[in-house]
Amino acid sequence: MSVLSTADEGKFLMDEEAEQIGIVTEVDTDAQIAYVEPDPDIAEAVLQGLGFGDADGDDIEVPAESVETVTDSELRVAKDL
Repeated sequence: MSVLSTADEGKFLMDEEAEQIGIVTEVDTDAQIAYVEPDPDIAEAVLQGLGFGDADGDDIEVPAESVETVTDSELRVAKDL
């Protein structure tokens, strides 16, 4: 399990086969949940990368216990969501 922080917002969420699932739009640090936009358009991706995005209704909730590794640019899960 990884500990999620607001520094993870804007990172890519990748699966075990290095396929991009989406981009982290928001992190709830109290609940340890990352909200991931599964199909961001260019504008959303740029906003998220700059840290200006928010979670919305179509975001996937990814609990911290599903995140295997965290790097400077991505969060990686070991199972299919």
